[in-house]
Amino acid sequence: MRFVAKQPKEGINVSDTHPLIEASALVAGLTAIFVVIALLLIFLIEVTLYFVSAEDEADMFADWLPVDLVTVSHTDERLLETQLLVDRLAGHWPETSYKFRVEIDDSEQANAMALPGGLIIVTQGLLDQVESENELAFVLGHELGHFKNRDHLRALGRGVALSVFFAVVTGNDVAGIGIKAADVTLRGFSRQQETKADDFGLAMVYAEYGHVNEAWRLFERWDVVDNSFIDLVTYLSTHPETADRIEDMRAHAQREGWNTDGEVTPLRW
Repeated sequence: MRFVAKQPKEGINVSDTHPLIEASALVAGLTAIFVVIALLLIFLIEVTLYFVSAEDEADMFADWLPVDLVTVSHTDERLLETQLLVDRLAGHWPETSYKFRVEIDDSEQANAMALPGGLIIVTQGLLDQVESENELAFVLGHELGHFKNRDHLRALGRGVALSVFFAVVTGNDVAGIGIKAADVTLRGFSRQQETKADDFGLAMVYAEYGHVNEAWRLFERWDVVDNSFIDLVTYLSTHPETADRIEDMRAHAQREGWNTDGEVTPLRW
C-alpha cells in the first residue's frame, strides 16, 4: 500500500473558542491563583506577627511614621494636650507594654487611627469637631482598645502581604511600596474588632471620669447634622455605622452599670 501525504486541514492549530473568551478565562485563572497566593501570604504573615510581643513591636516601629502623614508642629498646644490625655487614659491600663505617642495629621478630614508601635494618629479635622475632653477621650480610648486587642498587628500582616503581592505582580521594589500598602490596610478593622475597641474605650472613659456622659456625643452630632456628612463618610471608611455604634455603646454602658450622667470636662485649648 502506497502512503500518500495529505495537507493538514486548514485552521487545525486554531481553537474554535473565541479569542476574547480564551483571554478572559486566562485572566480569571491567573487572578484566582494570585488571590490564593495573597491569602496564603496574609495567613502566614499574620500567624508570624501574632508571636511578636508588644515590646518587640514597639522597638521595631519606635520611629516609624506613615509616608503620607503631614504632622503639625511638636509645639502645637493641641498635640501636647492630646498626648497628656492619652497618657492619663493609658494609666488605667497599667499592664500595657506600649509607650503611646500621638501625632496630629494636618488634614481637614475627621479621623483617628491606631498604628504599629503605639502610634496614635488624630487629624486636625477631628480635633476641630470634638467639643469636650470626654468626646476626645472616647476616641482615644477606642484606639487604645485596638492596641489592647492587637488589631493593628493583624492588619499589618495584611499590609505586608499586599506589599509583597504587588511587588511580585508589578516588579517593583518591595521597599518602595510596602509602607503605602500597609498604610491603607491598617486603616480598616472588622465590625467585631471595632465593637471591642468601643467597649474598651468606654471603660477607659469611665475609669477616668467616673461616668460615660458625652462619650459618644460626637457621633450623635454626625448622625443628625447635614453639614457633618463629609466627616461622617470619612470616619465610616474606617469605623462602623454611627447609629448602630451609638446603640451598642449605650447598651454596653447599661450592662456594666456605668453612669451616663456626670460633669463634662472642657477641652484644654
